[in-house]
Amino acid sequence: MDCYTANWNPLGDSAFYRKYELYSMDWDLKEELRDCLVAAAPYGGPIALLRNPGRKEKPASARPVLEIYSASGVPLASLLWKSGPMVSLGWSAEEELLCVQEDGVVLVYGLHGDFRRHFSMGNEVLQNRVLDARIFHTEFGSGVAILTGAHRFTLSANVGDLKLRRMPEVPGLQSAPSCWTTMCQDRVAHILLAVGPDLYLLDHAACSAVTPPGLAPGVSSFLQMAVSFTCRHLALFTDTGYIWMGTASLKEKLCEFNCNIRAPPKQMVWCSRPRSKERAVVVAWERRLMVVGDAPEGIQFVLDEDSYLVPELDGVRIFSRSTHEFLHEVPVASEEIFKIASMAPGALLLEAQKEYEKESQKADEYLREIQELGQLPQAVQQCIEAAGHEHWPDMQKSLLRAASFGKCFLDRFPPDSFVRMCQDLRVLNAIRDYHIGIPLTYSQYKQLTIQVLLDRLVLRRLYPLAIQICEYLRLPEVQGVSRILAHWACYKVQQKDVSDEDVARAINQKLGDTPGVSYSDIAARAYGCGRTELAIKLLEYEPRSGEQVPLLLKMKRSKLALSKAIESGDTDLVFTVLLHLKNELNRGDFFMTLRNQPMALSLYRQFCKHQELETLKDLYNQDDNHQELGSFHVRASYAAEERIEGRVAALQTAADAFYKAKNEFAAKATEDQMRLLRLQRRLEDELGGRFLGLSVHDTVTTLILSGQNKRAEQLARDFRIPDKRLWWLKLTALADLEDWEEIEKFSKSKKSPIGYLPFVEICMKQHNKYEAKKYASRVGPEQKVKALLLVGDVAQAADVAIEHRNEAEMSLVLSHCTGATDGATADKIQRARAQAQKK
Repeated sequence: MDCYTANWNPLGDSAFYRKYELYSMDWDLKEELRDCLVAAAPYGGPIALLRNPGRKEKPASARPVLEIYSASGVPLASLLWKSGPMVSLGWSAEEELLCVQEDGVVLVYGLHGDFRRHFSMGNEVLQNRVLDARIFHTEFGSGVAILTGAHRFTLSANVGDLKLRRMPEVPGLQSAPSCWTTMCQDRVAHILLAVGPDLYLLDHAACSAVTPPGLAPGVSSFLQMAVSFTCRHLALFTDTGYIWMGTASLKEKLCEFNCNIRAPPKQMVWCSRPRSKERAVVVAWERRLMVVGDAPEGIQFVLDEDSYLVPELDGVRIFSRSTHEFLHEVPVASEEIFKIASMAPGALLLEAQKEYEKESQKADEYLREIQELGQLPQAVQQCIEAAGHEHWPDMQKSLLRAASFGKCFLDRFPPDSFVRMCQDLRVLNAIRDYHIGIPLTYSQYKQLTIQVLLDRLVLRRLYPLAIQICEYLRLPEVQGVSRILAHWACYKVQQKDVSDEDVARAINQKLGDTPGVSYSDIAARAYGCGRTELAIKLLEYEPRSGEQVPLLLKMKRSKLALSKAIESGDTDLVFTVLLHLKNELNRGDFFMTLRNQPMALSLYRQFCKHQELETLKDLYNQDDNHQELGSFHVRASYAAEERIEGRVAALQTAADAFYKAKNEFAAKATEDQMRLLRLQRRLEDELGGRFLGLSVHDTVTTLILSGQNKRAEQLARDFRIPDKRLWWLKLTALADLEDWEEIEKFSKSKKSPIGYLPFVEICMKQHNKYEAKKYASRVGPEQKVKALLLVGDVAQAADVAIEHRNEAEMSLVLSHCTGATDGATADKIQRARAQAQKK
C-alpha cells in the first residue's frame, strides 16, 4: 500500500491529489503544441489540432492542417484547411468541432472530418473581424462567444438554435481586455472581462462593474480567469501572483493563494470532485504545473514538455507530445482504504482478503475485528466504491475480490451494487483501451449515461463494441442494438465503392426484421448521399407504406409512390400522392396515370365531386363516360345555374349525353324536366308566384291552391299524371284550403278512383267530423268498418262487422271499445263471435 500511495500529494491536511498516466501518446506531432490551435472535448473526448495557423515563417503556399485524434493519440481525421484564417477551435456537447474564422463564420465538422454545416455570427462581426472566441457549454447546449475588433462581444448560447445576442458596450474599453470568459448564471449566459484592475459583467441588458470580495490589495491587472466545470466557481489570477477563488456570482470568497509567480500562466483550470468540499485550481506555465487550494502550500509538478490542460467533471486531463495523464483528488473511499496506517473497515477487509489468499490466520483476526465493530457492510461498500475510482484493472479486481470475500460473511447484503459495479467497470475498461481511446472515469460515466456513451461509440463507428455493450448490459433492443444497427446501416450507405445491390442485401441480412429499425430512415440517408436506386431498394424492406410513400415522393418517384399507397389500402395516403402528382405532372399525363390505376381514379373522382367539379367533367370527357357526364350536367344545372336559360341549356347537354349513352329513359326524363321548366316560367309570368324549381306534383298542388283547377288538370294530362295521384293531390290541396264545398263537388264529379276512405281520413286529419260522416256512408263495404271507426261511430261499425261476419273487423272494433260506454257493443260482438263458432 505504501508503494501504491507514492504518487499521492497532500494539499493541506484534508485532501490528496494524484496524477497517473492514461496513455503513452504515439501521435506523430511534428510541431510543438504551442504552435497549434488546440481543442480537446471533455468526458474523454477527441483532440483537434490545427497546425501552422498563421505562421509567418512558413511559405505562403503551405496550408494549415486540421487533424483530429482520439484521447489516446489514434488519428481519426486529417484535412487541409482551405477556408479563411482560424481564430479558435472548440468541441460541442455532441462532439462536433466548431471552427471560428476571422470573418465570424463558424464551420462545423464531424468527428471524422466530415463537413456538417456553417453559420455566421452576424454582419457586425464580419465587418470588425474576430479578435478572440470561446466555445462554452450550458444546459441548453453549446455556445459561441466572440470578441470583435471593435471590442464588442456577440454570443449565441446554443449553436443548434442560433440566436445572436450583441452584448452591451463596456465604457472606456479602447483595447482588448487582459482576459475574459463566459459564465452561465440563472440560465443566462454572461461574459466576465477584466480591464486593468476592474472587472465587468455583461448580460443581455447591462454592463455592471463587479468586485471580488476579499481580494488582496495592490492588484493592477487580472491575467487569467477560469470558471469551474459546473459553472459554480470562479478563479482569478492577478499580476501580484495571487489566485483568488470564490463563487461565480462573485458574492463569496473561498480562499486566496499566493503562488509567488507573477508571469501570466498559459492555462488555469479548476480541479474538483463532485460532492467534495475541497476546491482546487490547476495552473500551468511553460515547464511548471501547480495545484493550489485552501492550503498554505500548493502541489508542484515539473512539465518535461509543452502540455495542454483539459478540465473534466472530477479532475484535469493533461496531455503532451508523449503522454496523456489525469490529475484528480483522491476519492474518499480510496483514501480511507489505501492511506498509510488506515484502520478503516475497507482497509481491514482488503488486508483480510490478501491474508486469506496466503492461507494466513490473520484473515480471521481482521474479519473478527470488523465484525465486532459491526462495520462489515460498510467495508464491503467501501471496497466496491473504491474499485470504481481505480483506473488499473488489477487494483479493481483486488478491491472487488475483497468486497466479494466480505459479502460471504453477510446474510442480507444486497448484491445489486456489486453486480452493477462489475458491469460498469467492464464497460469502462473496454472503452479505455488504447484503440478506443475514451478515458472516462466512473463519475464521468455516470454523469454521461450509457445512452450518450453508446452515441459516442457510434460516432466513432465502433459498432461491434457498442453492440457488445448493449448485449452485455441487456439493454432493450429499441434503445440498444436496434438503434446501433440503424446507425451502422446509415454509415453503410455512404460507402460508394460498393454496389447498390450489395449494400441493400448486406443491410437486410444484418437488420432483418429487427424491431425499432426504420428502413425508411436508412433510405432517406442513402438518398441524401445521392444513391436514389439504393434508397428504392431499401424501401422495399420497409413494411409501413406510410413511411415509404413520403420518401418516394421526395425522390420524385411519384408513380411508384402511388402504387405503394394503393397497396396499403390507406385512402388518405392515396389522396396525398394524387395531390402531389397533380401538381407535378401536366393534366394529360396525370389523367393517363389515373386511367392505369382504377382505385386511384375512383378516389380522385370522389374528391373532385366535392372540390373540383370542372376537373370531374374533364375526367368523364376523357373516358367518354356519357352516362356520368349527363348526370354531372344535371347536377350542375341546379347547383351552378340560376337563370332559366342556363339551366335549360345544361339540361339539354345532359339529354344529349344520355342519348349517347343509350339511356333513353334518362334522356326522356331530362327533356320532360326542360318542358316543365319552360311551363313553370310561363306560369310565373302569367300568374305570378313562385313555380320555378318545383316538382310536377308540387306544381299541380300550387295551381290548385291558387284556384287554377283547369290548369292543374291540363298539366296532369300533359305530364301523364295518373288519376289516382291527381285525386290525391287535389283532395289534399282542397283540405289544406278547408274548401269543404269544393271537396264535396269534387267527390260527386265522377266516381272516385281512390275510393272515399281518403276523404274520411283527410277530413278527420283536419278535425272536421261533420264532413267526414258525409263520406263514411259512401265508403265501400270492405273499408266501411274502418271509416266508421275513424268518425267515432263504434256501434254502427260493430253492426257492419257482425253483418260481414269478419273476425278481423270484429277484433278491430273491439280494440276501439273503451270503458262502460262501449260495453254493450263489446258484449254484442262477443255474442256474435260465440254464435259463429257454434256454427
